[in-house]
This record gives sequence, C-alpha cells and structure tokens, in this order.
Amino acid sequence: MSDKQMIAMVTGASSGLGAEYCRQLASRCKVIIAVARRADRLESLREELAVQTEIVPVAADLATVEGVTLATEALRQKGPVDLLVNNAGISAFGPYTDAGIDDQLRTVRVNIDALLVLSRAALPFMREAGGGTIVNVASIGAFLPMKDTAVYGASKAFVHSFSESLQNEVRADNIQVQCVCPGMTRTEIHDSDLFAGFDKTKVPDELWMSADEVVAISLNALDENAVTLVTGDQNVAMARAAALATVASIQ
Repeated sequence: MSDKQMIAMVTGASSGLGAEYCRQLASRCKVIIAVARRADRLESLREELAVQTEIVPVAADLATVEGVTLATEALRQKGPVDLLVNNAGISAFGPYTDAGIDDQLRTVRVNIDALLVLSRAALPFMREAGGGTIVNVASIGAFLPMKDTAVYGASKAFVHSFSESLQNEVRADNIQVQCVCPGMTRTEIHDSDLFAGFDKTKVPDELWMSADEVVAISLNALDENAVTLVTGDQNVAMARAAALATVASIQ
C-alpha cells in the first residue's frame, strides 16, 4: 500500500475490526470517513485519533436504505476514497428455522447489500484516479459449514466469491481487492443480543485472535496483491481442509 496520505472509508468503525482499521490507518490517511450506527462511539474515535488524522463520523445503520444512502453520499462528498474497507457485518445465532426472518434479512442487507452499493459507488472514482483499494471483510465461515449461523456463513461466501470475481474485472484499472477472512476474533459481535446462547468459553483459546492482529495482517498483505487472505495459521489449515472436503464430495 502506498504511503501517501489517503482518504479512506471504513464501515462498522465504532468497535472491533472497524475501529482497529481506523487506528492502524490513521498515520497513512489525511481523512477517514468512519461509518457506524453508534454516534457516541464514532465521536470517541474522532477524539482519540485527532492528532493523527481527521475522522469524519457518519452515523448510519447500513441495514436500512437511509443508512446506505447516508454512507454513499459521504463517500461522494468527502471523497473520492483511495481505500474502502467494507467491514460492517452482523449475524444472528441459532438454527435457521428457529430464528426470526427479519434478523436473517438484516444480516443480508448489512453483509451483502451495503457492501455492493458502497463498492459500486467507489469504483468509478478509483478508476478515474488511476487506482485504489477495496478491502472486504469476510470470514473463515466462507469456507466452512456454519451450523447455527447459516445465513452469516452464506453471506461471507458471497463476499469471498464476489471479491475474487471483482478483482479479475478491475485489475487492469490498477484497483486492488482484498477479501480478508478471519477466524474467531475477539470483538463485540459475540456479545450482542442476536448471539444469545453462544458460549465463547467453549472455543479454545488458541483459536482466538485479537482485532489488532487481524488488521495488521490485512494491511501488511496489501503489498502482496493476494485476493483471499485467511488470517492465522490455524484458520488457514481449517480452510484448506474444508476446501479439500468440498472437492472430494463433488459427484
């Protein structure tokens, strides 16, 4: 990634991976457009990083048409952006047939629809500028059967497939696409009401990574031009095993 002072947009910026992307990008950016639902968290982030960069807070719920419109307008008015980090994501925990369909559709709207709209808004500006970068945050769930989070896993499989195909389309325009696929990461997603019933203590410590580890791996790997990036050796091994099992099951 270039060391020039960039303009970036980061979604889901109020906590977890999104906030950490803002922190690790702060020294490289003159402006970061930080999008999230919680305005108070965005204001705290703005104050925290004020010495390093200008944070433009955009309080928007990307599960709504209004929220996506706010984010898109911020991208156009405060941009154009050199880097778009599509990090915002949600999930509901529990069997698909027992979970409320509204929660499942909300997952699709945030994890897929908002990502598509913002990417589509950013790409023409990147092409005109002669290049740019899009980081799409997926999950190791893109490769694994996801019991009790079926819609989340399917949405991340979409993000992975879309990222690979998009890179083939925009490579000639000097636009880089990265799809980062973390495993278990210590963020607030597991503490939400939608994850009631999920017991974090049942996940071995060695499978967990911190948000700052995942983001550092993602940003460092941008210079390597790989599309799919699975973070952590343990997650790479699981993803490879799942891919082999899928191939073996094809008839």
